[in-house]
Amino acid sequence: RGGHREDGLMGRPMGDAERRGFLMAGTRTGMLATVRRDGSPHVAPIWFVLDGDDVVLTTGATTTKGRNLRRDPRACLVVDDPRPPFGFVRIDGEAELSDDPGAMLEWATRIAARYMGPDLAERYGRRNAVPGELLVRVRPRRIVSEAGVAD
Repeated sequence: RGGHREDGLMGRPMGDAERRGFLMAGTRTGMLATVRRDGSPHVAPIWFVLDGDDVVLTTGATTTKGRNLRRDPRACLVVDDPRPPFGFVRIDGEAELSDDPGAMLEWATRIAARYMGPDLAERYGRRNAVPGELLVRVRPRRIVSEAGVAD
């Protein structure tokens, strides 16, 4: 059982398999923070899938996220479970961007399958893998995970 620790959190760290399962559970969305030109944070909800520990998503090149990541690749993703006993994963990393149509279609279809279901995956994948979109791969530098925060 967890207790108060120096960092103020309770609960226990998740193991690798538990963390990956937590991140990919159902249609959980993530909150992606990027750095604005003036240094202030920008946070937006995202759909994503994992490739190992990498977080893969798509975004428009001209969105705030897209512009921020092209200028400064630093990103932070937080995914939480808002139900007791609560849990979360935070990933600090750097984004690699691509506009490769084949890779974008593959990953956009995987993301669509997760959030829209297999019947709509191809349709949404094609809709999101078009010129002007970016494939984003956030490579973790630091991962913090807690399960059973309220235990």
